[in-house]
Amino acid sequence: MALRGIKVLELAGLAPAPFCGMILADFGADVLRVDKIGSDTNVDTLGNGKKSIALNLKHPDGVTIVRNLAKKSDVLIEPFRAGVMEKLGLGPDILLKDNPKLIYARMTGYGQTGPFAKSAGHDINYLALSGLLSLFGRKHEKPVFPVNYAADFAGGGLICALGVTLALLERQKSGLGQVVDSSMVEGTAYVGSFLYRSQVLPMWGRQRGENILDTGAHFYEVYETKDGKYVSVGALEPQFYAKLIEGLGIDEDEAPHFGDFDKLKVLFEAKFREKTLKEWCAIFDGTDACVAPVLSLEEAPKHPHNLERGSFEGGVPKPAPVLSRTPGKSKGVEKLPQVGEHTRAVLASVGYSEGDINKLVENGVIDVCKSKL
Repeated sequence: MALRGIKVLELAGLAPAPFCGMILADFGADVLRVDKIGSDTNVDTLGNGKKSIALNLKHPDGVTIVRNLAKKSDVLIEPFRAGVMEKLGLGPDILLKDNPKLIYARMTGYGQTGPFAKSAGHDINYLALSGLLSLFGRKHEKPVFPVNYAADFAGGGLICALGVTLALLERQKSGLGQVVDSSMVEGTAYVGSFLYRSQVLPMWGRQRGENILDTGAHFYEVYETKDGKYVSVGALEPQFYAKLIEGLGIDEDEAPHFGDFDKLKVLFEAKFREKTLKEWCAIFDGTDACVAPVLSLEEAPKHPHNLERGSFEGGVPKPAPVLSRTPGKSKGVEKLPQVGEHTRAVLASVGYSEGDINKLVENGVIDVCKSKL
């Protein structure tokens, strides 16, 4: 796999940092998660393919262990607010001095500097500060956030993984590591570059929910079917719109492409309620009408297109994109590590004797998994 041989040290966190580590693991990296002693192993649902060591980072010996592990690592991912790692004695100045080739990835909401750098926050806050939340929602309604998808995972974990791989690529030239300052606010805004840069185009310019792509247009919308399910419509271009209204059994005189959006939505709503989702799929599948069923998380892996491509493995998405020679491979959901499951093996691999390890357990510096699930 593309990242085979890369060793990653991931300090345990929630959502975005684990997702970054999961991406690296799915493409072949050896990812070791540093867990807090006594933490809940079931919280991190993105731990597939990783190993776990349980440490007390408030103990000097726990800090020493991380430093020793970082010396032999290619990448470190940390999810804490600005300044936390420095207080622990594990800041980039120290670890990069120990290992000048280390890629030190800092996954935070607001970045390492600025007035909000040390403030708490969540996806909804980062999305709001990025400017993008203001665009999401129907007219005459408050902005609607897409659960915690945009900032945590698109602007957060995925952008951080991109930063790590770019730094690894550059390291081949310079031989040096560097700090990746991955702010979810900035990552989210960057993912939304098209939305920022396209505001000069005719598709925008109206209030939220009245534009072509934000639920304003009848030809870019979700409609309920006769059986209470939903179908998505994205017939932006004239040739696709022609196929759409043909399948609906109406002509353009009755439903002009850029007619009265509100009135045409009423017409489309009535039309789509005339048939079940299965019946509409029979009409539109394989056409250029830009119509697709809205599938549940249980239905998506079973759809014929996704089945043929093998887009899901064990009911979860397989790594993307697909590389022709070195594709990623998901470790599934059955291999989530227990907290401390690999503590003994990892410490032994970096020179700790059995006696050293037992003493660390007695002193509360480490914890070991006593049984497997």
